[in-house]
Amino acid sequence: MDMATVGYIACALVIFLLAIRVPIAFAIGGVAVAAIFIVFAFRTGTFMPERAIRTTLSLAFSSAFDLVHSYDLSMIPLFIALGHVAYRAGITTEIYEAARVWLVRLPGGVAIASVAGCGGFSAISGSSIACASTMGRICTPEMLRLNYDPRLATASVAAGGTLGSLIPPSVLFIIYGIFTESSISQLFLAGFLPGILSLLGYALVIILWVRRSPEIAPVPTEVFSTRQKLAAAVAAWPAVLLFILVLGGIYGGFFTATEAAALSLMFATLLGIARRKIRVTDVIPLIRETMGTTGAIFLIAACAKIFVALIALTGLSNSLVGLLNAANVGPGSFILMVCVIYLVLGMFLDPVGIIVLTLPLMIPMVENYDMNLIWFGVVVVKLLEIGLITPPVGLNVFVLASVLEEKVEIGKIFAGLWRFLGIDLVVLALLILVPAISLFLPTSMY
Repeated sequence: MDMATVGYIACALVIFLLAIRVPIAFAIGGVAVAAIFIVFAFRTGTFMPERAIRTTLSLAFSSAFDLVHSYDLSMIPLFIALGHVAYRAGITTEIYEAARVWLVRLPGGVAIASVAGCGGFSAISGSSIACASTMGRICTPEMLRLNYDPRLATASVAAGGTLGSLIPPSVLFIIYGIFTESSISQLFLAGFLPGILSLLGYALVIILWVRRSPEIAPVPTEVFSTRQKLAAAVAAWPAVLLFILVLGGIYGGFFTATEAAALSLMFATLLGIARRKIRVTDVIPLIRETMGTTGAIFLIAACAKIFVALIALTGLSNSLVGLLNAANVGPGSFILMVCVIYLVLGMFLDPVGIIVLTLPLMIPMVENYDMNLIWFGVVVVKLLEIGLITPPVGLNVFVLASVLEEKVEIGKIFAGLWRFLGIDLVVLALLILVPAISLFLPTSMY
């Protein structure tokens, strides 16, 4: 059997296992190890399993070992821990409060403040799901208390939570950079302007929605003085400092993304202790929460690295490039195909699973079309961001529903999200048609 055929069969088997809800790490890792074993066992034309066992285990373990011991991968637990610490220290609440005080009198102002708060939290944590979970506890109950329509109160937070995928730091950018050997610092910078564009788009959706239906967002009666507004803005200084440490430090060339993560975590922890919001006894639960999330990501990534070894062994990527060339598929048609694939996968799989499953196959084709990997990374992450709020399995929607203890039906959350999905598609089109939006900051850095 041709080795490329083994690769195609392995990919089809992975898709089947995922369809029957086998965890992605086990599906990718199990199929990859089995397929590698088959390739080595039939290497001489005769089935010789005794020769394949040691070689298969050596390749699988070395692939996983190299990934887990990657220096860049250490950013993931650091940024995840930073998100947990920032919430415990009250930093994320201060972001939302500052935005709420300044915007409360505007139509839909509290919803806009929620989106702004999500953007601020995203600039600290790097995780969309953590953003939706945390801000869902802070923002949505407040909007429901003010008699906001449940669709607006939940959809604004679910959509705003996706900004954690795009606004740096981003766990997805870290994984993308490791698998494509791209500069993670450049990816962080590339995601900043698209993230701000998405944030402004969400705010525009809220404004237009409330103008058309004012009853969905009653204007609160409370009025804040100029002194109170300034006090709220000043109180948010820790979040501003963290953002400067991460993005300003990287952009200024003062330290690497990993060093920025470590410094930010140390600062947030010391601030929480100084404020007496974090005690020594809280450290173990924080570490446990971080280890749970990090362990799941690392397991998926390690299994995906074994799958990458299988693709290289079978020559599957070269076969796919040859098929594209034979079919005369142009760059525009290829990007359209990529969008369709990611949008469909986003309806059923989590973003980390999608990115580690698809990148080994996508990147050789991207390089074949001589596309910029940094720009392509932003497009992919934006597509994954859309998948977080796309039915039937929009992870941010289910996370938000669980945080609210199902006080708002999942159907109502999805009902309010179609407007945000519409603006997401507009932003996606702009990112594809105008690569300068993504590449301006990375190119200006060097």
